[in-house]
Formats: sequence, C-alpha cells, structure tokens
Amino acid sequence: MVRFRYPCAVALAVLTAACSAAAPQGVQAKPMSLEQLASGTGCELRPQQGAAELKQGSCETAQGKYVLVSFSTDEAAKSWLTEAKPWGGLYLEGPRWVIVGTEPQLKTFQQKVGGTIVAGEDHASGGSGHGH
Repeated sequence: MVRFRYPCAVALAVLTAACSAAAPQGVQAKPMSLEQLASGTGCELRPQQGAAELKQGSCETAQGKYVLVSFSTDEAAKSWLTEAKPWGGLYLEGPRWVIVGTEPQLKTFQQKVGGTIVAGEDHASGGSGHGH
C-alpha cells in the first residue's frame, strides 16, 4: 500500500490538472494590450469602461460574443481571476490578460494567442458554469 505524506497536495494537483488545459505546442502566450488581444482573436473591439489596472472590451465573431480583459500587472490579472472564478464560467488566461467565453471559443483562441483554459466554480443550480 502506497501512503502519501501530503494527500491534500496530491488531490489539489489532480484537481488543478483536471480544471485547466495547457496551450497547444508552439503557441507561446505573451502580454498583449486589449487591442492586440482583439486583433489576435479576430474581432472588432467594443471597448468598455476601464480603470488604471485593467481595460475591458466585448467582441463578437461568428462563434458568438465574448469578453476581453487586459491588465497593467500580473498581480492585477491574478486578483481579478480569483474574484471572478466563484461566479463560474470559463477563462483563457494569459500573461496580463483574460478572455471570458465558451469552451469552443476559448479552444480556438488558445490556438491563436496561447494561454491556459481555466474553469470557474461549477454551480449545481442547473447551469453549466461555462459562461457569463
């Protein structure tokens, strides 16, 4: 019988691996402005109100609507994602940016701009937890 010294750490590693998908080989995510991110996903950006630490905009392509968010620092991006995850949804996370959308959208964008797909909390209230 194999005994793990830190069973919680093992469980966390398994759950983390199950809740994220790494970028395809060869696609290296890099920091991008909101405009660069929109161009990389193939949309005409509709900017929304921003703040010093973040800028947000919405996009629509043949795959549907989605939201882009760029951040001034990595810390601001991590803080935003930590606050957003309890609301559910799926996120494509890159350095200083996040895309909020559906799984098919995010997989397509991941091939273009890199990043890691991260799932928010799955709410058992009848919703899939995949989208805002």
